[in-house]
Amino acid sequence: MKIIDAHHHFWDPDANYHPWLRDEPMIAFRYGDYGPIRRRFLPEDYDRVSAGWDVAATITMEGEWDPADPAGEALWMQRLADSQGRPAAHVAQAWLDRDDLTAVLKTYADLPLVRSVRHKPRANPRPGGPPGGMTDVAFRDGFKRLGDHGLAFDLQTPWWHLHEAVDLAAASPQTPIILNHAGLPADRSESGLAVWRTAIAAFAALPQARIKISGLGLQGGPWRIDHNREIIRTCIDTFGAERAMFASNFPVDGLCGSFDTIYSGFRSVAETYAPAAQAQLFWRTAAETYLSTGT
Repeated sequence: MKIIDAHHHFWDPDANYHPWLRDEPMIAFRYGDYGPIRRRFLPEDYDRVSAGWDVAATITMEGEWDPADPAGEALWMQRLADSQGRPAAHVAQAWLDRDDLTAVLKTYADLPLVRSVRHKPRANPRPGGPPGGMTDVAFRDGFKRLGDHGLAFDLQTPWWHLHEAVDLAAASPQTPIILNHAGLPADRSESGLAVWRTAIAAFAALPQARIKISGLGLQGGPWRIDHNREIIRTCIDTFGAERAMFASNFPVDGLCGSFDTIYSGFRSVAETYAPAAQAQLFWRTAAETYLSTGT
């Protein structure tokens, strides 16, 4: 099965400023100590970790580049793609609630690599609490403008804010919303998974909703299929294979598992579905979402 990896990073923190990869002290991170990834990860590094898999194309995700220079990473990534032929598309940084959004979107209009943007909205650390960032007027106004530029929106938020995404989507029904990392289901208790299932089912009811099956590691242990099989199957069965896609989230998920471990886990679940569904999950949905082609 060929692969289009729908979510990974290229970065060079020695040459470019990513605050979380360079500043001290290190930030709190959901996988714990992330010191091992505070180094360059470029196409040759991706080739090394993905050896043995038929990776036809990849989609890079913004890596929290200097927020004072929001378009800088996309410009750097376009130069990388022009010189090395990859990535095939990029999800760029954009702050939907800032005054510089007009200038940033104008820059992206001239970058064929940019197909989507990401702005992680303000979120509560656990269920309950005040509304999150997707309810802010400025955030909603910025989201509405993405459709005018033909851009999708990559959403990384914990599942307990997905009801806000449902409301946000009504402001621009033509804008695809791609949920990153399956809505971050960190609580794998039966009660925790039950409320996660309810939240993603409500989000999946949106016609423009998509989901990335990625970022499934848990702090303090290795990536294991017995920890993740139910999550993977629920995502596929809730969204349908035509709206779900697999992604490595490398190098970040390299903190909890090898590329081979993660994609072998995906394959072990996917092989129980029809061949057409497997193709959707491994490459076709990503192509239709980010590359405007299903071929």
